[in-house]
Amino acid sequence: MLNIKSFKFRIYPTSKQNTLLNQNLEACRFLYNHFLSQRKDSYEKEKKSLTYHTQAVSIVKLKKEKPFLQSVHAQVLQNVAVRIDLGFKAFFRRVKAKENPGYPRFKGYGRYNSITFPQASNGSCQINNNRLYVSKIGHIKIKQHRELPFKPKTATISKSSTGKWYVSFTCEINKEILKKTNKSIGIDVGIESFITFSDGSKIDNPKFFRKDEKDLAKAQRKLSKAIKGSPDRKRRRKAVSKIHERISNRRTNFTHQESTKIIKQFDTICIEDLSINKMLSNNHRCLNKSITDASWSQFFNQLSYKAEYAGRKLVKVNPAYTSQTCSICGHRREKKLSERVHNCPCCNISIHRDHNASLNILSLGLQTLALNELRSS
Repeated sequence: MLNIKSFKFRIYPTSKQNTLLNQNLEACRFLYNHFLSQRKDSYEKEKKSLTYHTQAVSIVKLKKEKPFLQSVHAQVLQNVAVRIDLGFKAFFRRVKAKENPGYPRFKGYGRYNSITFPQASNGSCQINNNRLYVSKIGHIKIKQHRELPFKPKTATISKSSTGKWYVSFTCEINKEILKKTNKSIGIDVGIESFITFSDGSKIDNPKFFRKDEKDLAKAQRKLSKAIKGSPDRKRRRKAVSKIHERISNRRTNFTHQESTKIIKQFDTICIEDLSINKMLSNNHRCLNKSITDASWSQFFNQLSYKAEYAGRKLVKVNPAYTSQTCSICGHRREKKLSERVHNCPCCNISIHRDHNASLNILSLGLQTLALNELRSS
């Protein structure tokens, strides 16, 4: 059984290679804006929607008109057309679903931060003798902390907001099915505690953003006082980006560690099927900041692909009334968010609100799993 997995490495281009990579990004940014303008004009003037094929074919002619595009690998340029096409497909999907559509936007200077080689296995972007070979760029120093299990399918070179360069390879790898533990768990995510398990244990919320909020506010105030376009403003902008990067790295490391522990311990994992975007649009601004800082989406995504890779069962349940329904007798009573203890007037049980919710999530998850197995049999 095969599964797609991504491997990310830090690369260290020389000053010349750094210039070439930046030129590649700017060439792709130009092409992205060109394709976006084409689609916009085509619909406004002729009421026609351009296709990926039409725009991809036009690259050959455009390279003759714009010689700087010739310094970029042909498949990287084709991938720009793919990104535009995917952007418009997502736009029309959101329109059809009556969501906030979010029309694709033009990319400003420095706003295009990655290039993709869709067929890295052909040698356009590969690791040779502890060096990363990139077509039309050369061999770049790489910090390879692990060997790639198979030949990579795609490779993406990206630049962070702090100027660091990375390469990400996607490979088809064999699934590593873990030994069964015959254990099931229900998980309720929260702000007070990051996770409350159905067995009563908890994982504290590290609140990485809240811890660095003062440093970030101080750096942002300094940035706002700097003169626009000055070297000092550029330096201060990088200082702000470094704090954001530090928060993001800590948060990602934390969710990776905790999701891996859960996958190793339990065969069946039951979680809430939360729509984080809707929660952010419906809640108060102060609560939104805490929800974002908790990084539930990132945690759920990691649990999802790790469960599939390890042969575990991940069950998503409807989160409605999981906090209001008694996990023992099923009596439902409306509670305010500030009410942190579940006191049932029917069975007289008194447990923490989140623990009660996690028990309901586990029960609903096991019921859903049983129904699905019954239907498939």
